[in-house]
Amino acid sequence: MFENQEAAQVQPKLIIHGGAGSSLKGKGGAEKVRHSLYKVLEDVYAFLLTGASAKEAVVRGCRLLEDDPCFNAGTGSVLQSDGQIRMSASLMDGQRRRFSGTINVSRVRNPIDLALFLQDSSDRVLSDYGSAELLRELQIPIYDPLTDIRLQEWIQERKQNFVKEMAGVVAEKELLTEPGYGTIGVVALDAHGYIAAGTSTGGKGFERIGRVSDSAMPAGNYATTEAGVSCTGIGEDIIDECLAARIVVRVTDGMSLQAAFERSFAEAEQHQRDLGAIGIDATGAMAWGKTSQVILAAYHTGEKIGDTLDAGPGTIVKIV
Repeated sequence: MFENQEAAQVQPKLIIHGGAGSSLKGKGGAEKVRHSLYKVLEDVYAFLLTGASAKEAVVRGCRLLEDDPCFNAGTGSVLQSDGQIRMSASLMDGQRRRFSGTINVSRVRNPIDLALFLQDSSDRVLSDYGSAELLRELQIPIYDPLTDIRLQEWIQERKQNFVKEMAGVVAEKELLTEPGYGTIGVVALDAHGYIAAGTSTGGKGFERIGRVSDSAMPAGNYATTEAGVSCTGIGEDIIDECLAARIVVRVTDGMSLQAAFERSFAEAEQHQRDLGAIGIDATGAMAWGKTSQVILAAYHTGEKIGDTLDAGPGTIVKIV
């Protein structure tokens, strides 16, 4: 029996992202983002090697990315038009085909923790009021995710009557891009061959009060036993393409991960969408794709670490 369990073991795989956007300011910007992403990769991959499940690894990775003020999720989230932070996150356990999420929650350090709790709830997606009540029920300490850089960003745009449609993808003055989309995401394949995906965001910034992103929907975060995908980009474009679920369903229907990504991104480009995605399938293949100028993604194959930060402009799909 022990030998059979050993034979069933597979090489864990991990891919993460920190958003998508127009550009990073210079090589120094790329190096700082790369350092942040690699630090998370190394921590979470080591966790997978201890026997952690894909779901546990995804939650750990999302927490670390949410805690990094560089990214637009958790600490460092952007402000909506009224000056408030409202965050959304979701988790999907591919083994159980179970989705859970929280929409427009405030005053919490790690929105992914609410999505994790809701995995075993009969009500698995909660909006702002329900999420606030759940925070009280779980006695999670009140936390202010606001950073000074995000506040100054909002004040500046308020003076200009919000001429930008969204905030910067990276929350560092020396790294700020043109308007971007700073969702974070993690997709993992564990040693038992199971897949999970998690996605978390502060939104696009300066948006209408109550706007809901794709991050708490299967359109932006989806996983089964066959594949898992996390998306980033303009949420409305991702929703219109139903991108994460579309890619995963295509893999489930027999397409390779590469073919599913290529067809889905060709359609997205044809429809003039602005988005990106990362994914893993049950064979251990990993993929990333984008129609945006840049996608801030990195991956761990078990043998090497790599990233997408030097990828050129235009639509690109790569298999790792």
